[in-house]
Amino acid sequence: MAVKIAAGADHAGFALKQVLIARLRAAGHEVVDLGTASADSVDYPVFAHAVAAQVADGQAERGLLVCGSGIGMCMAANRHPGVRAADCVTVEMADLARRHNDANVLCVGARLLDEDEAWAVIQAWLATPFEGGRHEHRVALIDGLAPDSAS
Repeated sequence: MAVKIAAGADHAGFALKQVLIARLRAAGHEVVDLGTASADSVDYPVFAHAVAAQVADGQAERGLLVCGSGIGMCMAANRHPGVRAADCVTVEMADLARRHNDANVLCVGARLLDEDEAWAVIQAWLATPFEGGRHEHRVALIDGLAPDSAS
């Protein structure tokens, strides 16, 4: 199933972002490239916030962020209500992020994954449905939409 994806990267993730966007488009997905447009040094939060804002307000169904490790992008994206960003370095992490946490933004590290590894992670993240069930309440807690059941 094709989805609309907002994509962004900093300078460390620029080259990998370009490859991943091309692969996503070839697979039939609509991708909005929110930058950066070169390998010149930039501040990653600018691009993380741009992608997360599009996911949060429904302009994009999913978001993809690429930086050196994925960590900083993930931290910035998760500041947006309704965004559940996950930094994944394995297919299993991507599968679990979708299945259990309904992750709608994927962060990957260009210094940690090569093109094929990153593509495999993205494919798992796109193909895996949210399991729902017992996880629905937990996702609502992440989003601040449910009372804390631990109290």
